[in-house]
Amino acid sequence: MKNSKPSKVRLDKLLGSLGYCVRKEVAVLLRDGVITHIDNLSLKSDTKVSHEEILYEGEPLDPPTGIVILMNKPLGLVCSHDDGEGRLVYDLLPPRWRMRDPKISTIGRLDKETSGLLLLSDDGALLHRLTSPKHKVPKVYEATLDRPLQGDEAEIFASGTLMLNGEKNPCLPAKLTIIDESHVTLEITEGRYHQVRRMFAAVGNHVMALHRSSFGDLTLGDLKEGEYRLLDLEEMTN
Repeated sequence: MKNSKPSKVRLDKLLGSLGYCVRKEVAVLLRDGVITHIDNLSLKSDTKVSHEEILYEGEPLDPPTGIVILMNKPLGLVCSHDDGEGRLVYDLLPPRWRMRDPKISTIGRLDKETSGLLLLSDDGALLHRLTSPKHKVPKVYEATLDRPLQGDEAEIFASGTLMLNGEKNPCLPAKLTIIDESHVTLEITEGRYHQVRRMFAAVGNHVMALHRSSFGDLTLGDLKEGEYRLLDLEEMTN
């Protein structure tokens, strides 16, 4: 079997897709020595190169398309690209990552008042796979409730018959684990709008605090609030 060579693209297109600059700026960055070849070969804006050949300020380029980011989302940040909605989760990333093409987007959303595990990616197929209801990816939330449990919530959530206000179909079965009378974890396999909060509202309670602790097999590990890391392929395929 022949080894396939890395595909090559124009230098200005490569750097533009990774958000380092707009294409017309590449010539200036080359002149100033910001962009160099790993083997010190001569470069022009239209030189066809592979990703691993290029250095930016002496450092390898950011990963190509297909990155997945695991973030410990703080409270108060919005999962949106609209600056008018407040401070965005994307503000925690390097500024150039917001300029990547394809765009980095969140895999599902956590509302402004929910913290915890958030995935982001520029891989459209992965975004679809992990958010599609048919794949039933489990997600675990830790919730603090306004009032003590009544005692039948676990059975109701597990039944697959709970209807949310305004919905035509019942929620899929969910697993409630009781820590104490007002602290629980809830594992769901859907991603409806404000689903956990609405599920507890449907049984006469109110979620005071909400934190997502896992997404599929992924957990936050030792990531502190506001921190993030890139996932490798092995982590995404487990």
